[in-house]
Amino acid sequence: MGGTSTHPVHRAEAVVDLAAIRANVATLRRAAGRAEVLAVVKADAYGHGLLPAARAARDAGAAWLGTALLEEALALRAAGDGGRLLAWMLDPGDPFAEAVAADIDLSVSAPWAVEEIAAAARTAGRPARLHLKVDTGLGRAGAPVHDWPALVERAAKAQADGEVVVSGVWSHLAYADAPGHPTTDAQIEAFREAVALAEAEGLRPEVRHLANSAATLTRPDAHFDLVRPGIAVYGLSPMPDDHPADTLGLRPAMTLRARIALVKRLPPGHGVSYLHRYRTTRETTTALVPLGYADGIPRNATNVGPVLAAGARRTIAGTVCMDQFVLDLGDDPVSVGDEVVLFGPGDGVEPSADDWARATGTISYEIVTRIGPRVPRVHLGGSA
Repeated sequence: MGGTSTHPVHRAEAVVDLAAIRANVATLRRAAGRAEVLAVVKADAYGHGLLPAARAARDAGAAWLGTALLEEALALRAAGDGGRLLAWMLDPGDPFAEAVAADIDLSVSAPWAVEEIAAAARTAGRPARLHLKVDTGLGRAGAPVHDWPALVERAAKAQADGEVVVSGVWSHLAYADAPGHPTTDAQIEAFREAVALAEAEGLRPEVRHLANSAATLTRPDAHFDLVRPGIAVYGLSPMPDDHPADTLGLRPAMTLRARIALVKRLPPGHGVSYLHRYRTTRETTTALVPLGYADGIPRNATNVGPVLAAGARRTIAGTVCMDQFVLDLGDDPVSVGDEVVLFGPGDGVEPSADDWARATGTISYEIVTRIGPRVPRVHLGGSA
């Protein structure tokens, strides 16, 4: 006698293949050579689910995990992660004492951060571990080259006082996804000079790190002691036009799919969705897909977003709404409850996140990270 499944039937779901994440991290470890791998799990692991993705990365040998926000790193600690963690997007007044007590490495770009974290270390009763960040050309976070000596001096004093340990020196590439750009060569040289200055002040950082996903895969001279792949952990190429994911040994981990909520016939010339940006050219079957820009589907996917439905590639018909969009399926057979795949690994007919990025004028990073909390994550392959 058959039982009833307790697995909910979702209107839509993002299916995350944890085995793919493990395989991607293994590929990145091989590419990193002697350098250790820090898997970047910020932004809910690029939309893939912070805790399951972090565990998969650890299973595959990621020695470090990296987050932007301190609360992300604290969540990992609360969930039982005992490995090395680095958080880098810090604000005045953050719970630094809690972070120090939780043994989280912290990035600093200015003397104020050293001072606040040193005070927190006194409260916590143990030294804080700092990664000094130098701006080698990105013009974003990090101490500018002319301010770097002051940051190093302040950190060296705090270390001499027993308040901190400078465990890392790092920077960020400006042409992150074009590692062959001449700016990358200049940044590598500037980074070497910054490290030399820190060492001249008596600092001996445990890890020096500069390489992102692209540099991990293509620039061994940027590896130093630690590499920080982000998007490649999730199987997406940082250089999709020149180096598709499969040529790099990567497999996309996320598949976004939904179930058709309504099917109906419309006559020729009928407007579809807001502002009638699409009109039927013949009598046709339309299908309503319950995903919209509130779920992270770009509104500018109107009339360009690709999907797999009723066995073939289709394009969204009309305006993407807050909660739904429409497909024109012609005379192909379709029923309520049938599956629509927005993107997946791209093994067969289904679109990929790169296809969506090209269609909407963005990058795959944005496509996967913008999938919102209304879309349940379903994690497969959780056992290493």
